Amino acid sequence: SLICNTRKTERRVKANDREFNEKFQYANNRIHTSKYNVLTFLPINLFEQFQRVANAYFLFLLILQLIPEISSLSWFTTIVPLVLVLTITAVKDATDDYFRHKSDNQVNNRLSEVLINGRLQSEKWMNVMAGDIIKLENNQFVAADLLLLSSSEPHGLCYIETAELDGETNLKVRHALPVTSELGTDISRLAKFDGVVACEPPNNKLDKFTGDLSWKDNKYPLNNEKIILRGCVLRNTSWCFGMVIFAGPDTKLMQNSGKTKFKRTSIDRLMNTLVLWIFGFLVCMGIILAIGNSIWEHQVGDYFRAFLFQDEVVKNSIFSGFLTFWSYIIILNTVVPISLYVSVEVIRLGHSYFINWDRKMYYSKKETLAEARTTTLNEELGQIEYVFSDKTGTLTQNIMTFNKCSINGKTYGKLFSPLKKIFPLNTNYSVDSSDSGQR
Repeated sequence: SLICNTRKTERRVKANDREFNEKFQYANNRIHTSKYNVLTFLPINLFEQFQRVANAYFLFLLILQLIPEISSLSWFTTIVPLVLVLTITAVKDATDDYFRHKSDNQVNNRLSEVLINGRLQSEKWMNVMAGDIIKLENNQFVAADLLLLSSSEPHGLCYIETAELDGETNLKVRHALPVTSELGTDISRLAKFDGVVACEPPNNKLDKFTGDLSWKDNKYPLNNEKIILRGCVLRNTSWCFGMVIFAGPDTKLMQNSGKTKFKRTSIDRLMNTLVLWIFGFLVCMGIILAIGNSIWEHQVGDYFRAFLFQDEVVKNSIFSGFLTFWSYIIILNTVVPISLYVSVEVIRLGHSYFINWDRKMYYSKKETLAEARTTTLNEELGQIEYVFSDKTGTLTQNIMTFNKCSINGKTYGKLFSPLKKIFPLNTNYSVDSSDSGQR
């Protein structure tokens, strides 16, 4: 219990000592962003699908059709389309999750040089543990949250790109403690390094880190400038060594990612609302028809009982109307479109392929195509109401004036040429960057 309490309040990691760190049961470096596995796919996926009103309605309808007194149609007429709809959606969800598993495996099986038993060995990312010392080379992704120990640059400096974390493309500087930067590339000295880091527990704050390093009877304070986070890329630095502090799900990148959830789009919510209105209309029709049946049973129904061979239980006109209500709900079930969700899923799938094929979204500098990583949220693209922006650097005045922007090939804003000609708003003029005097 003491160890568990220590884990909640602070983290203690000892370099090059897996046996010590295993006592705290820290997570390994394996990550997973998938939603399902073989055992959980069916129950979780069915639970998510029955959150859709139409699917829940047809399940309720199927239960009604199993009651002989009110069943006016065979249960087969409902279960076949319902199973078909559920199967098509499940196949699509399984395909999406397969690609998540594939992406996870690709990341988990990346190789990194890890100092084990006094020598550098190639180790898969998923096998990296807290306390391990890792060697990074230029343009490599950082495998875990590291304490920078030494680098090829003077004074233990290194440069990192944090675009994966915060979207900024400007390089940032990190620097090692002077006492550890002296370790350099000396593998024997790095293998003997036995410093203990005491720091904050895992959290999602990318710009904050507090802790200290205890080594050779001295304590050295640590801050965010000494830490390299998972997801960063080492730039303009030949090599560096770092000690793993947070691994896998404990890294700040994964803490910000959170657990993969079932997300509903605005169209999903709209469809649920429309289906509820349609169902309300169906209930009103059923009530009107049931009232009419009760009136008919009360006034003239008795004359036909000898010929219809009805059971004694339905001689009461009110109870007959109640049973008739549910019978009409079953008969008129096609008012609620069960194929609505499947049609939307097919449209979304086609839309995701159009995104992947869109040459206008090709980034030539890095030869990168657009990639739709999900087929369920495409319609949420472009639904931006407010854009918050800041300026990296120094403002001479506390003023940020909108100049221009381009949307769908149209340029909006006042464009200034060397001749000081002002083009009107909402123009299609092509303005060369060399001719624009103000940006």
